[in-house]
Amino acid sequence: MFKILVSDKLGQAGIDLLNDYTDIDYDLRTNLSHDELIAAIRDYDALIIRSATRADETVIKAGEKLKVIGRAGIGVDNIDINCATENGIIVMNTPQANTIATAEHTMAMMLAVSRHTAPAHHVVSSGRWEKSKFTGQQLYRKTLGIIGFGQIARRVSNYAKSFSMDILAYDPFISESVTREYQVKLVNLEELLAKSDYISLHTVATPETDKILNEKTLAQTKPGVIVINAARGKLIDEQALADALKSGHVKAAAVDVYRTEPPQKDHPLIGLENVLTLPHLGASTREAQRDVATQIVEQVVDALNERDFKNSINMPFSTGPEYRYIQPYLSLAEKIGALQFHMADATINKIEIEIHGERSATLVKPVACGVLKGILDNIHGGNVNYISAPALAETHGIVMTQSQSEHSTDYSTLVSVICHFDDDYSRLISGTLFHGRPRIVQISDYHLDIDPTGTILLMLNHDRPGVIGKVGTILANHQINIAEWRLGRTVVGEQAMAFINLDNSPEQDVLDEILAIDDVIKAKVIQL
Repeated sequence: MFKILVSDKLGQAGIDLLNDYTDIDYDLRTNLSHDELIAAIRDYDALIIRSATRADETVIKAGEKLKVIGRAGIGVDNIDINCATENGIIVMNTPQANTIATAEHTMAMMLAVSRHTAPAHHVVSSGRWEKSKFTGQQLYRKTLGIIGFGQIARRVSNYAKSFSMDILAYDPFISESVTREYQVKLVNLEELLAKSDYISLHTVATPETDKILNEKTLAQTKPGVIVINAARGKLIDEQALADALKSGHVKAAAVDVYRTEPPQKDHPLIGLENVLTLPHLGASTREAQRDVATQIVEQVVDALNERDFKNSINMPFSTGPEYRYIQPYLSLAEKIGALQFHMADATINKIEIEIHGERSATLVKPVACGVLKGILDNIHGGNVNYISAPALAETHGIVMTQSQSEHSTDYSTLVSVICHFDDDYSRLISGTLFHGRPRIVQISDYHLDIDPTGTILLMLNHDRPGVIGKVGTILANHQINIAEWRLGRTVVGEQAMAFINLDNSPEQDVLDEILAIDDVIKAKVIQL
């Protein structure tokens, strides 16, 4: 018998489903204080929460029996995922359950702010008739710019096309083949800002997207633009948006989410006449609440019974008999994936994986997931795992092929990964294990022996005398110690590729000095 604590309000359909299980005992205890939750959690195998409960390190470590944390919704900002992973706790969410509700809500906000629906309602309710004051604008043949092109954004684009809107999308991690499928033009951020009559935000909150709409980017927008945000409050510099609204450069905004919720009374956007402010209603439909509740209950019960781990955020491969053999190759695969990401000059659209050598059939699926995790971890801020990686790759339009052969090469087992990019370029990276540790042995035509760990200075230079000495002198002058220097070249006197393992990371000024050397073509610091 498993015990589940439901600490936030859950849709009745989810409660009904819990009642149907004969192997589940549950308690619905909402409004627990943080200390009360810490005291209670030790008796439960699973915790089901929404956004109000904070499953931080203290809660997780107090959960002596805790095996699963289920988030009824998509956002997991209130869960310490790293701590959960370290403690062997599965974290799962329901990313598709509120897609329709949020997409419809986005369109409702767009229409309402365009036609002054809320203020016009208040005027009539107060007994006044001020029709001419509320002349709006049509969506017809306007340009909608969508920042982030995930599942909700794709549904919004379909809805917007029914209004004959032209759709632009900015998402640096989505292949153009995906947007073509939706008849949407993929553009860079600058073009989207300059051409859009409406901008709707649908990206995840990461350090890179924090305040993606700020004073600088708002100044690049088309005068009279309307901004819609039903995604994450952190995506907007709220004061900068308020200033742009007051100046008239931004005509209007519809905001459903805030950096801090609930927002303070002195919030810069609240009370502005040209802003529609709502209390985070994106997923607040009966259907979405039902789907979120039933899906998270089903997922948590399946995970407790080890039947399925759908929508797990952090579930690694099962620690079965093969795991000890597979685990080092997972590490190698992640390193290759991360290196492919850091060396990429364009969006990855196809990956070919070839495995040669001992027990290659056993390694194909784990290595594929590891490569995807290495690539996608750098896109999604480290929140990708071996289970979620394939689904995310499909979302990003990445096609993968896999092959294996028991026939060995020069190595007992060789993992080769060819990434194809949107600019019709491809790159091969191959690796193997030396004494159980990952090593990179080939990059395109360069044969090397690289330790893909820690801080690495990656350099491409003309193969001429003195380059190594000049680079070494610069690093020494800045007290940066070299751990390993691995060099590969194809033809004497042409180009050479160097991987320099460093004990500490150089600042940009050091990199600028290296780039100033005449024979240095490229230089980049990466973390692996």
